[in-house]
Amino acid sequence: MNPHSRTPFLAQAFACWNWKCALLSTAARSTVYLVAMMRAGHVHGFLSAGVPVVLVEVVYVTLTAGLYAGLQQRALSFRSRPLGNLTVVIGVPALAQVLDWLVHRAVGAPAPAKATLAVCVFAAVSALFHLHVMRRGAFLTGHCGRTLTDDFRRMPGLVAGFATRPFLLLADLPSLLSQTPSAS
Repeated sequence: MNPHSRTPFLAQAFACWNWKCALLSTAARSTVYLVAMMRAGHVHGFLSAGVPVVLVEVVYVTLTAGLYAGLQQRALSFRSRPLGNLTVVIGVPALAQVLDWLVHRAVGAPAPAKATLAVCVFAAVSALFHLHVMRRGAFLTGHCGRTLTDDFRRMPGLVAGFATRPFLLLADLPSLLSQTPSAS
């Protein structure tokens, strides 16, 4: 038997791991939880309630965000572009949110409802942003990736493109609706 045909599960998972997104997601999601918990009135009990939630986020998200982003990166190569897009925007984030919730429950550090809602909204916007930047070649790892410095240099244009995209789609809507399907 070929020894390379039996790659251990962890080796396969980390072959898919996107370290760039792991780093950025950990910083962003932990900050979102921290701010949401402070706004939810947990300032006085932050040491007892907030620190465990943020620590779970740091450890858990560092381990998993890179894997999820790697799965999203692989979904970009699906033959069906719409299926790849749905996997990036709905499939992977839904899996991540369910597992995130379960981990918080398992370690006895459930996040308040407002913090969970804030992170779900952030995850939805983040997934759309991942799709936007990854389709444009940024924040990819492996042979498809560029340096993190190059990704950051491109960030202002990527953010501007992401922010203006809904307006551009709305502007194009009348012409898309006026087009009639051609008869074959």
